[in-house]
Amino acid sequence: MKRFKITYFLPLIGLMLLSSCEDVVDIDTPTGDRRLIIDALVRIDTSEPITEMRVVVSETNGFFETIPPANLQQITLSNLDNPLPDAVVFIEEEPGSGVYVKSLETALLLEDRWLLQIDFEDQFYLAETTFVAAPEIDELEQGDGFVFDDDDTEIEITFTDIPGEDNYYVFDFGFGEYLATEDTFYQDQQFVFSYFYDDPFEVGTEVPISILGADADFYNYMNQIIEQSEDEVNPFQTPTLTVRGNFINVTDIDNDGTFDNVDNENNFALGYFALVQQNTSTIVIEDL
Repeated sequence: MKRFKITYFLPLIGLMLLSSCEDVVDIDTPTGDRRLIIDALVRIDTSEPITEMRVVVSETNGFFETIPPANLQQITLSNLDNPLPDAVVFIEEEPGSGVYVKSLETALLLEDRWLLQIDFEDQFYLAETTFVAAPEIDELEQGDGFVFDDDDTEIEITFTDIPGEDNYYVFDFGFGEYLATEDTFYQDQQFVFSYFYDDPFEVGTEVPISILGADADFYNYMNQIIEQSEDEVNPFQTPTLTVRGNFINVTDIDNDGTFDNVDNENNFALGYFALVQQNTSTIVIEDL
């Protein structure tokens, strides 16, 4: 529990004076188990021969405290289908930063199942994923519509669904704004939709918009995070609510919801590991 000092002033009617009164109020702030927060979303440009993978690891803290980086024992990546001759070991970018990096050939990441292992304070967290493709953005166009305020900025996005399969996508509109979508109503078709920014942009502002590939699990995870973040939290960096990602704690038991989750089922990390194709287009804001 935190203690905060709140100062307020009461007008004294008829005296034409102000008297200040100070009170100390005890406020119960949200607390919870200390957890790792793992941002392991690897955005892949398939046209580049090398992909630099960046994993940002921090810890949860008190409600009004800063989020500290996590000092890991080790972070490694393994190919489950075609093991590599040497372990892929991530290196911390700067001591104490909590940012771990490793470069790998892009072509390798597009195949097989990959396993990320985080070793922290003698606890072992694992997450498994496979690469998911994304289509190109066909066109970005600025519109003149609005939802609630004529200061809204409308951007019309056109893209074509990857044919022949059920697809899920995540749009990154920048500024911590995301949208998760599935192709139920536009399967195998070109699709156009509008996205509205609440705040106006200055003329000439470049606004990058990205489409990311997603599988069903990542789509569901992002939907939960987006709904609960209310655009105030970057869902890949600081998820403040306990939304289960795909990391499980395998230190003692298999607590993935399938087997005997007896003593350690609540000891898991927040965040997600995904290898996704990212295609980005940029629009320059005009004076309409």
